Amino acid sequence: MGEGSAVSAPPFTIFTSRQRTYFTYLLGYLTLASSLTATIYLPLIESLSKQYNASILAIDLTITLYLVFQAISPAFFGPLSDTLGRRPVFLVTFAIYLAASLGLALNENSYATLLVLRSLQSVGGSAVMSLAYAVVADISLPAERGRILGPMLAATNFGPCFGPVVGGGIVLATGQTQWAFWTLVIFGASSLMLIGWTMPETGRNIVGNGEVCPRALWKTWCSVIRSNGRRERQIGPEISRNVDSEKRGKGVWSFPNPFSSVRLIFYADTFLILWSAGSPYAVWYCIQASIPLVYGQGYGYNPLAVSLCFLTGGAGVIAGGFIAGRLMDFNYTKTAESYGLPVDRVSGNDIRHFPIEVARSRGSYTLHMLSVGTLIGFGWAVERGVHTSIPLILQFFIGARCTVVLQLYSALMVDIFPDKAGTAAASNNIVRCILSAVAVAMLQPLRDAIGDGWMFTSIGLVDGVLGMCAAAVLRKWGYNWRRARIGCD
Repeated sequence: MGEGSAVSAPPFTIFTSRQRTYFTYLLGYLTLASSLTATIYLPLIESLSKQYNASILAIDLTITLYLVFQAISPAFFGPLSDTLGRRPVFLVTFAIYLAASLGLALNENSYATLLVLRSLQSVGGSAVMSLAYAVVADISLPAERGRILGPMLAATNFGPCFGPVVGGGIVLATGQTQWAFWTLVIFGASSLMLIGWTMPETGRNIVGNGEVCPRALWKTWCSVIRSNGRRERQIGPEISRNVDSEKRGKGVWSFPNPFSSVRLIFYADTFLILWSAGSPYAVWYCIQASIPLVYGQGYGYNPLAVSLCFLTGGAGVIAGGFIAGRLMDFNYTKTAESYGLPVDRVSGNDIRHFPIEVARSRGSYTLHMLSVGTLIGFGWAVERGVHTSIPLILQFFIGARCTVVLQLYSALMVDIFPDKAGTAAASNNIVRCILSAVAVAMLQPLRDAIGDGWMFTSIGLVDGVLGMCAAAVLRKWGYNWRRARIGCD
């Protein structure tokens, strides 16, 4: 009986603690492709307008296109990674990113080229968050997912913190925008090398729990060199239930259907989850988009000083990443205890029969009330022109809160689709990018119409009140909706 149980319930993953720690920081570095690339560009707008002899509105169009492709790219590459594998998709996307960054660094006067290459840069760099969430789902138990996501996301969030400072500093020091793009070339090249040499395949349809030996493109370049001339090791029968016998060790190319990510939006439970993850992301994007206006126009700061005003919010985002990781695992354990369920830290709990919606949404009401209070306070602080220390401190708490809520519900989205982690993460990316694009488009007209105080009060109430409603509904009916959707008895 014991032997049979051991065979039927292999460990969830054979990746060692050291390997998972390396994955944590490697993924944190790679996901800078999304956040650093977006934010390093913001202080360059005026300089780019002069360099390319284009209006500010024309340069803003490059930001809009970046957001559009930020939504589209994961919808293509996320589902592809579920069939072809994580590693090949990482290699392809970073090759696109590196080529686009190099083109931008070499392009000095063509606005049309800027428009095209900035879009390609978004295609290459924007899928990385979806892929990173999928890798975390591959190698970590739901009960321990936070210990990887927390540090990974804290590293990721250095991008929004330091990107504007780097961009603003480069413009002030050199007067040229090209050095910002050369910075991204160096980042892209180093990322591609790290993926190629050190990142193994993790897709569970390809390598199972890590026991299956990958083939060809799915092997790291280091392992190709080491295993050249060696006979590949065999795998045990206990792994076969996770990997099709004809597809062991390699993925299968199938043209991805981007609508598979869109389709997930229309389930009742996933709609609530996606709103709950996307709303705080849009709120934080509004804060970032308003910083140049608030501190540049309102307080009269120069570009470098304005870029430094991103730091307190960035520090909050970094802190929020660590808090979210610890809170995620703590909530999982406490929920299991309250339902009288054991926490299986070897093979993992069967999420089909675990109230994961309750676990991930635990504490949401407090977090949403914090959102309402800090956003209202921020809005009226800048409206009244109080000392800058007040809105800067509030930015820290807004950034931390938005990050915690975003990560809790982003993890939940991957939890409930364990076999389609890339697709689920892509749907999350689509929704948050669309919400952000709509929110930013409305920001200036709303600011002109009602002022900063009422604008941020409205944002806080919409985000907080609807967030609490979504959490309440999800906690009450989400588990049953999910079980009905997947056909659980």
